[in-house]
Amino acid sequence: MADELETPESFSVPFDSTAEMVAALGAQDQLLRVLSGVYPNVSVTPLDQELTVKGPRSDAAMVQSILEDARQLARTGTTVTLEIIEELVRHRTRSAGSAPETTSRIKHDAAAHLPTTPSAFSGLPTQSYGLNILTSRGRSIRPKTVNQQRYVDAIDENTVIFGIGPAGTGKTYLAMAKAVQALQAKEVSRIILTRPAVEAGEKLGFLPGTLTDKIDPYLRPLYDALHDMVDAETIPRLLAAGTIEVAPLAYMRGRTLNDAFIILDEAQNTTPEQIKMFLTRLGFGAKMVITGDITQVDLPGGTRSGLRVVTEILEDVDGISFQYLEASDVVRHRLVSEIVSAYEKWNDQQGSRPAQGSRGIRKSGMKNVN
Repeated sequence: MADELETPESFSVPFDSTAEMVAALGAQDQLLRVLSGVYPNVSVTPLDQELTVKGPRSDAAMVQSILEDARQLARTGTTVTLEIIEELVRHRTRSAGSAPETTSRIKHDAAAHLPTTPSAFSGLPTQSYGLNILTSRGRSIRPKTVNQQRYVDAIDENTVIFGIGPAGTGKTYLAMAKAVQALQAKEVSRIILTRPAVEAGEKLGFLPGTLTDKIDPYLRPLYDALHDMVDAETIPRLLAAGTIEVAPLAYMRGRTLNDAFIILDEAQNTTPEQIKMFLTRLGFGAKMVITGDITQVDLPGGTRSGLRVVTEILEDVDGISFQYLEASDVVRHRLVSEIVSAYEKWNDQQGSRPAQGSRGIRKSGMKNVN
């Protein structure tokens, strides 16, 4: 009723090109379809390189703001997906302090258009979303989902950051990109990469060769990411100089790590004592990123994951951020996301009791602690 009493208004949203407008509206004009469900009294009409918005003043102004946000994302080269559209609409609605009836309309009238995910209720970083972290050999490395952008922003804003989520969500890769960026900008003087040397369920037996030969298989994923971001001929020199160090977690004991960007990968395979030891290595001018997937713990039976424990202990400590990614953030093959979702569904059906012969996989609750 309030909408009907408002004076109709008209707003224009110009674009630099038709291609930019098409990119901002998403595949098959998804953004327009969502807006028509959430704001049925507002019309959006495309004309050349401009969108004309007409309707009750408050709703029309809201639609204009959402379209401008989408335009900003398109200009950074971000693909405007349905998930991003959801974030745009919900973020603007919450920022404006919408009346209960507006919130109800989003929940009911647009249910077919807006998937409901816990991540939808945090601010959307439209100014930085989609910006490149690194450009290496013609490839751009940047966050590709909203949760990934929040993770990257948390790395910028905090000293200790936990990135928790399933395989393929970019936890380690994005952290590595931020580490290389910090080294190039001389924000730190070295990068330290570490992970626990725990077998992923297989018995590898005796490994021949030097100590380096023995531990290299466990650290290979870190080397792989490094090769994507640093010229291959430069890496041996940086390793020899100690500017980049790749070592198993046990080698961190007794050290104080100053002026460094430190990444602990596969942290779900640490014990509570190990992760405490690692965190207390933090020195002046240092930043730590701890990544892991608490649904894939390879510790011996009965050993509790240090990553699970630390989320209960440090969640309220200032300067420490916990960022959670989910199946929708998977950027590997399409099937990886579907596999992760299928396992989560199966575990929900099993309840809290692990199936016989399993490792007690359970789905983590989603939350952001800053």
